[in-house]
Amino acid sequence: MANPWTGEVAIIIDGVSHDCKLTLGALAELESSLCTGSLVEMIRRFEGGAFSGADVMAVVVAGLRGGGWQGSAADLLTAEIAGGPIGAAKAAALLLARAFETPE
Repeated sequence: MANPWTGEVAIIIDGVSHDCKLTLGALAELESSLCTGSLVEMIRRFEGGAFSGADVMAVVVAGLRGGGWQGSAADLLTAEIAGGPIGAAKAAALLLARAFETPE
């Protein structure tokens, strides 16, 4: 079960729940996978609703990898993500928010 206090987000893929987290390593992987720009630009795109499907996929894959998943983006091309594209986008946005949230 995902722990939001540690930055985790649950995502259901093909009926199986996975805990995702943007660890420092996952963030580095995400940054290297971006075609242009930086993580800050990606966060701005999510905040402004101007993100792409590739942005969502990159964040979800990085989060899954940060949670210990051993797959690749290619594995998700035919996978069923709960909530479809909107569910994946919500999970990606939540991952980014939790990764950069400061403790109160």
